[in-house]
Amino acid sequence: MTFKRPSLMGFAVLALGAIALSSIAGPAFAADAPVPNKGDTAWMLVCSALVLMMSVPGLALFYGGLVRTKNMLSVLTQVFAIVAMIGIVWALYGYSMAFTDGGSLNPYVGGFSKAFMKGIDGSSVAATFSNGVVIPELAYFVFQMTFAMITPALIIGAFAERIKFSACLLFCLLWATFVYFPIAHWVWYIAAPDDIAAAAKALADASGDAAKAAAQAKLDEVTGGVGWLAGAGALDFAGGTVVHINAGIAGLVGALIVGKRVGYGKEVMAPHSLTMTMIGASLLWVGWFGFNAGSNLEANGATAVAFVNTMIATAAAAFSWLIVEWIFKGKPSLLGICSGAVAGLVAVTPACGFSGSMGALILGLLVSPLCLFFVSTVKNALGYDDALDVFGVHCIGGIFGALATGLLVNPDFGGVGITDYTNITGNNAGTYDMAAQMMAQGKAVLATLVWSGGVSAIIFKVLDIIIGLRPTVDEEREGLDIAEHGERAYNY
Repeated sequence: MTFKRPSLMGFAVLALGAIALSSIAGPAFAADAPVPNKGDTAWMLVCSALVLMMSVPGLALFYGGLVRTKNMLSVLTQVFAIVAMIGIVWALYGYSMAFTDGGSLNPYVGGFSKAFMKGIDGSSVAATFSNGVVIPELAYFVFQMTFAMITPALIIGAFAERIKFSACLLFCLLWATFVYFPIAHWVWYIAAPDDIAAAAKALADASGDAAKAAAQAKLDEVTGGVGWLAGAGALDFAGGTVVHINAGIAGLVGALIVGKRVGYGKEVMAPHSLTMTMIGASLLWVGWFGFNAGSNLEANGATAVAFVNTMIATAAAAFSWLIVEWIFKGKPSLLGICSGAVAGLVAVTPACGFSGSMGALILGLLVSPLCLFFVSTVKNALGYDDALDVFGVHCIGGIFGALATGLLVNPDFGGVGITDYTNITGNNAGTYDMAAQMMAQGKAVLATLVWSGGVSAIIFKVLDIIIGLRPTVDEEREGLDIAEHGERAYNY
């Protein structure tokens, strides 16, 4: 659910991401302050565990199975280390940068008022997307932490098997700080529904020009203190821009700057264990229900919409990839159906809470042929070494899903429509404008590509100069398991 600011044309929707109530204005009526529901709290803690499972072991096994035996352990270690490191950074300053008011920089990045988890305890609460409903801020904090953990870990698949462990960790640390936290703020930092409703009611009840002007100024203040892309009306339910396009374009930049693997195009570089990859993909699918359905921040009907859409789109995309590959390549592959499932999960992420069920089905059916075209035809034609197809699946699938969200939210297409929290006379129904919404979606996609791609390039170049990005040719041929970690994934 989202709100529309009446004083700004096209400010239609804010992402169903999440926002800490304590980072915005306090409740309008302290005596009637809402209390967290135990069911919502339990749901959010379960979802946090599910999203963590997506990273370790899900993503680690999915990526690990796709590399050669001599690099399996290196990928597992990279993913695990990134998850741990970003968890620390999130507690120190990441949460504060993403979900607090940054003062004059408010539309672009948060501040440090909650650095070191200041003021976050068992009694602080965070807003949801329903009036009068909150959850414990710690539940929101840890839920968003798991998103921050997995996003940089997604990037490493693009330059797997050929990056130094030190460079990998430093890149992810800097990237999270200068790319992920700001973009999360752009898209997901929004005003609490209760604050908007209170300000809108005060405006409706105001009499006299002076009172109305003051009430309007207050409403503008409440609705204006939001992230840049949120204020532009961009929709992203669970991370199409913040997670997938963001990580996907950074992966492509990394693949180009780090360079191709030694022997790429000349030696066989087949996945060493599609069994592990299938296990990882399955864990991703299960964990993704926490990722998508959890982003509603409550356990209600809207949560069920996101849950079911995630299931339908993923099934459609997995089967679609299998069939298309079967038609054009002659045989259906396990790698294909696993890749299709991930593509479907990626594409439905921004749309899952906005689309109707049939919209999700069509989304899943269409995204796989598009991603398959990029990971085969386009990649082969351009010759870049995106080892595990991070760009072809996450970035392309994310772009497709983000743009499709602008269409699928349309009630005429079975979508849930626009929510306007300033509409206090009914059910917060807003007005859908296709042209304005598609412009907002396009702006979010373009901004994410430019900022993430550009800053990632700078970080890679600086690290290459300071510490170097790649191991030696001999170390790469030996395998990063031994060269970087002194141990093997398998001893037999």
